[in-house]
Amino acid sequence: MHVLVTGATGLIGRASCAALLERGHAVTAVSRARDAAARLPAGLRLVAGDPAEPGPWQDALAAADACLHLAGEPIAEGRWSAEKKRRIRASRVRSTGAVAAVLRERGPEVLVSGSAVGFYGTRGDEVLDESSAPGEGFLADVCREWEAAAAPAASRARVVLLRTGVVLAREGGALVPMRRAFSLGLGGRFGDGRQWFPWIQVDDLVALIRTAIDDPRLRGPVNAVAPNPVRNAELVATLASALRRPALFPVPAFVLRAALGELAGELLGSRRVVPERANALGFRFHAPTLESALEAELG
Repeated sequence: MHVLVTGATGLIGRASCAALLERGHAVTAVSRARDAAARLPAGLRLVAGDPAEPGPWQDALAAADACLHLAGEPIAEGRWSAEKKRRIRASRVRSTGAVAAVLRERGPEVLVSGSAVGFYGTRGDEVLDESSAPGEGFLADVCREWEAAAAPAASRARVVLLRTGVVLAREGGALVPMRRAFSLGLGGRFGDGRQWFPWIQVDDLVALIRTAIDDPRLRGPVNAVAPNPVRNAELVATLASALRRPALFPVPAFVLRAALGELAGELLGSRRVVPERANALGFRFHAPTLESALEAELG
């Protein structure tokens, strides 16, 4: 199979490109990063460009068998200024709309498009599966528009919307700054620590992406999270144990809000998300518990 991947230099994109190449697929990577060639595995074709804008990537997409669309401004880096929020929304909605416009007319009949568990807003202890209604707030609104932008492709392609939780990986994402904080003796829960934390180990996410590409039974929203969400306090205690470091310094909610502004609401928010579609399909998680995920990533 020939798979085109946008957002290829991100954490999930790099891991997905490597896994697809290892399984014998041809991969075309689309990236606007200047150092993309140095950050991507050997053996793929690189097309420079921004999928939010017209360019050579459109013909490359038309020649592919499947599309994995992951492009978008990083969400968890820096305060959410008005300009940052504009980039978060525009990069996702515009690029997804542009990909969907190509797929309405030609090219792959499979689109696996990124989304996030932010779709559900913050919902306390409510169990959230793919049938749950969208929540409220900036990120929930972005996810709703992001997914809606992919909808036109469904007129001729099978569209899977991956609502991804926090990805645990040694190479990047949330685990790197968390590990650094614990190594300095600064680890601790956020707020009261009761908020639910939906997560997934990177290899399980990549395996779920491959399943979404391959399995015609999957379409529509799919929660890309492990089957055992944990509360923030349990996350902190388990990580402290895995690193053999203390967790002595809880971070009060007001400190997070002062430091991060609106982004702090996402760290303090609670989303008890479960992978109902993956479970119904019989998908096998290799790291179904937080302990097994940390063992895989931290050794």
